Amino acid sequence: MKTLGKLGFMAAIAGSLFLSSCASDYYVADQPVEPVYTRPAAPYAGAYWVPGEWVYRRNRYVYVNGYYTRARANRVYVQGNWARTNRGYTWRGGHWR
Repeated sequence: MKTLGKLGFMAAIAGSLFLSSCASDYYVADQPVEPVYTRPAAPYAGAYWVPGEWVYRRNRYVYVNGYYTRARANRVYVQGNWARTNRGYTWRGGHWR
């Protein structure tokens, strides 16, 4: 019985990872306008500003403000952007590379 529980749990995790990987395929006819806000002062020396991102929630894109984080050694941050496709615009999230 415990083995079946573990298999079910692992299947649920695998399914959620699959669905989360497909979650970026939301399209809009026009790119939303990025809101204007003031970046706060860095909380500590060497803090890296990660720009704001668009997140798809409740059938629309919502803007999430940027934040400070520690820079990652030997990595650069690639800012997210809007990509135009034949179905409309979709947001490609930022990531560390």
